[in-house]
Amino acid sequence: MELELSSSVRLIRNHQLTQHVDYAYAAVADAPVRSVWVAGACPLDLDGATVAVGDYAGQAHQVMRNLVTALEGAGASLTDVVKTTVYVASSQQRDLGTAWQVYREYMGEHDVPSTLLGVTVLGYKDQLVEVEAVAVLPSARS
Repeated sequence: MELELSSSVRLIRNHQLTQHVDYAYAAVADAPVRSVWVAGACPLDLDGATVAVGDYAGQAHQVMRNLVTALEGAGASLTDVVKTTVYVASSQQRDLGTAWQVYREYMGEHDVPSTLLGVTVLGYKDQLVEVEAVAVLPSARS
């Protein structure tokens, strides 16, 4: 999935740090901007049920679809995101990697600073993945 980069977000890749990572080390949004904080997107369907029980990739896909929808409701898109946190309910790095791979599919070239965490438990029954985001827009959109 290739995404056009937002003109209000500039990703910083510091060459004094390893380049063997698939995210930028920092992001800059020049003023004036409008900030959008998105609550953690969860793997819930319209009825509030957790989807893809036991499936890290399946839940990550639902989480990212829900994140896109939440951003759209604020007049934003994934290319307006400046920072994310990806939570995975697992102590196994392979499970974190599975969720991260799906996350990267959606983010495409827009490899914003992000933190990937393994956690003990998330808020909803059978929930394995959650992604929260901060976005900036160049100005208020109608």
